Amino acid sequence: MDAKSLPPDRTVLCLFDVDGTLTPPREKIDPQLDGFLQSLRTKVKIGVVGGSDYSKIAEQLGEGDEVIHKFDYVFAENGTVQYKDGKLLSKQAIQNQLGEELLQDLINFCLRYMGLIKLPKKRGTFIEFRNGMINISPVGRSCTLEERIEFAEIDKKEKIREKFVAALQKEFAGKGLRFTRGGLISFDIFPEGWDKRLCLEPLEREGLDAIYFFGNETSLGGNDYEIFEDPRTIGFTVYSPEDTTRLCTELFFNTPPNEA
Repeated sequence: MDAKSLPPDRTVLCLFDVDGTLTPPREKIDPQLDGFLQSLRTKVKIGVVGGSDYSKIAEQLGEGDEVIHKFDYVFAENGTVQYKDGKLLSKQAIQNQLGEELLQDLINFCLRYMGLIKLPKKRGTFIEFRNGMINISPVGRSCTLEERIEFAEIDKKEKIREKFVAALQKEFAGKGLRFTRGGLISFDIFPEGWDKRLCLEPLEREGLDAIYFFGNETSLGGNDYEIFEDPRTIGFTVYSPEDTTRLCTELFFNTPPNEA
């Protein structure tokens, strides 16, 4: 949908998490939900804010660079990479914020810790370096969907990620780092203040009447928690992409957006 053909008076923004909110973790968006969002876009502005890098978000929500034309705003890596109306606004780098010494201490600690974890299976890409964060996956991000689900079930019982984060919090106390879980197999490490609230800074200058945020990891420790609790947003917890569709239908297709 061409942004020029959209109504000029859209002053409400629906801002969505990606994994678990618009798609199953790391899978592509359902075509029916994709179409629904474009219908929603004729009533309100729509945006996404995800912890993944831009390429993963683009892969899940479209083909090529479709995503930055399907959504008014795209915020990758918690908002350290920002797009508006199909154009890159800004990009930040974690190494400039933390410094090389702390960064290497962090990576080395994670490698040593993961070397002691015994799992039924381990694959590749245990540490993924992104612009705005470091993503840690004890099972490895290259695991299959079946292996991803297997690890998630083990993690529920043995709290592998929770214990890992606790060890990091103890080792790097006072270093200005944040740790949040996201998805089924990993957690993120980033500088204090570099959570999803980062995307609210440019949005405050957009003259919006309201920002509705939809996410599935909204409890303490989840990567949607801070933006969900922020007074600048109206937060909603969802449990699946189908739940997102249901909630948006109730909010925006039964009453005018500004009265929802």
